[in-house]
Amino acid sequence: MKNLAGMMKQAQQMQTRMAEMQAKLDQTEVEGKSGGGLVTVLVTGKGDLKKIKIDKSLADPEEVEVLEDLILAAFNDAKTKVESQMQAEMAQLTGGLKLPPGMKLPF
Repeated sequence: MKNLAGMMKQAQQMQTRMAEMQAKLDQTEVEGKSGGGLVTVLVTGKGDLKKIKIDKSLADPEEVEVLEDLILAAFNDAKTKVESQMQAEMAQLTGGLKLPPGMKLPF
């Protein structure tokens, strides 16, 4: 029974740390760029888009498709950075705990 009590305590500690990590992600902001910095986006740790900055040289009605592609690329850059940061936080949180393939935290 000691083992079960220890596991429950660890689960509660992990749940607390998970809540702290989620709160930290809410406050985290990551910048993504594309086109050599001509398009910049600001994304929260939860993946919410907060800001887009577009260089004035891209404001050409004939080049709308290029601008659209650059915005998507900047957003995807930021999203990749957020996911990488989240994976690092999760690895630190779980202490290298190996989860079965396909299983992700939080559940």
